[in-house]
Amino acid sequence: MKVSLTMSLCVSVPACCSARYNLAVLALFGFFMLYALRVNLSVALVDMVNSTSSQQVNSSASVCPDHSASPQVPRNTTGKKYDWDADTQGWILCSFFFGYILTQIPGGHIAGRFGGKLLLGFGILGTAIFTLLTPLAADLGAGYLIAVRALEGFGEGVTFPAMHAMWSSWAPPLERSRLLSLSYAGCQLGTVVSLPVSGLICYYLDWIYVFYIFGALGVVWFILWFFLVSDTPQSHRTISDSEKEYILSTLKHELSKDTDVPICAILKSMPLWAIVVAHFSYNWTFYTLLTLLPTYMKEILRFNVQENGFLSALPYFGCWLCMIITGYVADLMREKFNFSTVAVRKIFNTFGMVGPAVFLLAAGYTGCNYTLAVVFLTLSTTIGGFSMSGYNINHLDIAPSFAGLLLGITNTFGTIPGMVGPVIGKALTHDNTVAQWQVVFYIAAAINIFGAIFFAIFASGSVQDWAVGTKKAQRS
Repeated sequence: MKVSLTMSLCVSVPACCSARYNLAVLALFGFFMLYALRVNLSVALVDMVNSTSSQQVNSSASVCPDHSASPQVPRNTTGKKYDWDADTQGWILCSFFFGYILTQIPGGHIAGRFGGKLLLGFGILGTAIFTLLTPLAADLGAGYLIAVRALEGFGEGVTFPAMHAMWSSWAPPLERSRLLSLSYAGCQLGTVVSLPVSGLICYYLDWIYVFYIFGALGVVWFILWFFLVSDTPQSHRTISDSEKEYILSTLKHELSKDTDVPICAILKSMPLWAIVVAHFSYNWTFYTLLTLLPTYMKEILRFNVQENGFLSALPYFGCWLCMIITGYVADLMREKFNFSTVAVRKIFNTFGMVGPAVFLLAAGYTGCNYTLAVVFLTLSTTIGGFSMSGYNINHLDIAPSFAGLLLGITNTFGTIPGMVGPVIGKALTHDNTVAQWQVVFYIAAAINIFGAIFFAIFASGSVQDWAVGTKKAQRS
């Protein structure tokens, strides 16, 4: 009876131009900016540093010949150069995560209590402002740049928990996969665009414009977000009565009226720990590739700098498409084919974690077959998009009222791979040999498969007792 009522309401409340899908589109552009502001430094840093400051022995040169003609000399050479060695560059790149990890749980708690709109908006605005200050910080010294990057991470840390908290009030259960996939797909799209565009800006203009252009776009996005978005359907100024009633009616049995957080019950919840393990495992591969893929393209596959930017972005374009498509398919399986929520989450998560592991291992054994290596790396990251409809949405399935806090918890653990994964990867590939890179891929694949198995065993698709305010659950 409930399902038929929900389906009848769906027919009368179209998705096109609806408030909930407008929120998803604005969120997509917000997370586009978030990742564009996050990854642009990795491209600009190449142009900021004197080429003689850090030279790495390349033992792969004798294994694979240059794939293409000698790289062209950049047209613009007016940008300032800094004498930062490899260790300093490493601290600059990882400093973001030291700020990022601090605000995950506080951000989720605050968003759950007071709403996520302003928290998310000011998080991205703060990141944009510090991005605009990046050239000045670099001029003052590496220490200032490290501090600015840590502050950017501090601001970005609240964004994902805040968005999850908003979706707990906005996303009907049978539309969760497609709405969240659409909004979070901005992360992949931001990576796709930022990597090559930042390279082109450095090539034709000056590296400082990478930060000025993306920083200014972040400020523009904040203005749109501030005036067009509301925390809940009840406070939205232009939402139709039918859409408001549809959203509220589908969520009325899932949200808790109790504002107390059942901390003990949360910490003892195996479905939550299933998400934690999956989140950690997925991010290990994601952050390792995000940081080290350009190096692999250059040192092993021997692509020049112009090709590198586009080829490094290609896997994330595939992931973006996969997230959009699988989000729709996941909801279709639940709505039309009566798959249970937990079955859909486990199926998509297994595909999204085992598939990337298989193709990542295969990429390590392609030798100097450049085309096959790029295809396998692209497939590895693309198939990872399945996991968006797996563990990434599961917070809303088990505890909608505390979704922001739960994402803050799981993303705190998920940030650790960003801090240590690339460092371990760098340490294992000191000589940049194929065998060393195979070890990096083996570690990532093993962690991914473990996460998939753990989630398949312990995940749940039902709202937990402690998440709807039952006194028994809170005492346990």
